[in-house]
Amino acid sequence: MYIELKNINKSFGDFKASDNVSFGIEKGKLIGLLGPSGSGKTTILRMLAGLEKQDSGDIFINGKNVNKLASSERGIGFVFQSYALFPFKTVYDNIAYGLKVQKKDKAYIKQRVTELLELVGLPDTANRYPDQLSGGQRQRIALARALAPQPELLLLDEPFAAIDAKVRKELRTWLRETIDKIGITSIFVTHDQDEAIEVADEIVITNKGRVEQVGNPVEIYLEPKTPFVAQFIGQSAIIEDFSRLKGFESDKSDLSAVIRPEFIEINKFEDSGYHQFESAMEDGIVEDISFRGSNFEVHTKINGITVTGRYPLNAPRLKKGDKVKVLIKKLYTINNDSTEILVNKALDDSELYYI
Repeated sequence: MYIELKNINKSFGDFKASDNVSFGIEKGKLIGLLGPSGSGKTTILRMLAGLEKQDSGDIFINGKNVNKLASSERGIGFVFQSYALFPFKTVYDNIAYGLKVQKKDKAYIKQRVTELLELVGLPDTANRYPDQLSGGQRQRIALARALAPQPELLLLDEPFAAIDAKVRKELRTWLRETIDKIGITSIFVTHDQDEAIEVADEIVITNKGRVEQVGNPVEIYLEPKTPFVAQFIGQSAIIEDFSRLKGFESDKSDLSAVIRPEFIEINKFEDSGYHQFESAMEDGIVEDISFRGSNFEVHTKINGITVTGRYPLNAPRLKKGDKVKVLIKKLYTINNDSTEILVNKALDDSELYYI
């Protein structure tokens, strides 16, 4: 592993920010640290950078223990959420700052800054000041400044949080392409699961100072290992006493379950016709319906339980109060420390679909 954290603990007073955190990262990967606010993800990033000192445990970069190394000696580039550009320096001088600290000669600095401005797609901004740039442009310049000293590891703290939604989506693609182009090992913090799933090679999910699961986006989404991950990832509904649902009879009445929209098929009652799994379908009433661009999001009450599913645009229109037939194809059962996929007994695995 290129980056390793072993048994890391960090507290701020009575607050346990990192609780025996351990994981490894391969060289050249783009990793998303994902979790809710206060879950410890930014603390992990800052300890890697040497901006915070762990109470115990070891951090290794490229096989070297960096516990006693200052931030400036770790070979790390850091992109802050607020950009942290020098407001009274030009774009050129902002990018050149770390190179001047390294005492590089002027010719090299000019060449390097020019290369980086080309890399981030802003070759004509060298003489501008940060307040003359858009938020997306400032973020690109902040990345260029972090890359200028040619760090071994790039860290980004919620790099898109201060940018509007449209530009944020464009920058996700741009960041992914840029990291692929330069091949630097990178870790970014986010609380946006869509962002992590779209951008990262692997995701580290944190909660209450602990690592809940590490895996690629598909593994994380389809195979949640803990109740927290099952509920946190995706648009999940928590269902108590799921044994009331057809096809999910269980003698463990204390178990609850997570149902995601893609686990559900909704058919308008009078247009449902013959269905292969009609015996497993529930009668439901539409409680609410919202247009989501590519589909409708439908909240349906079945047997005293509200579930949320997606309904295609080209299907017969639904409205609040309509009767529907609902097929729940699978769910995740959850208890205190584990999850299990439970498939509707009426279905065979071959009939399931996944996103």
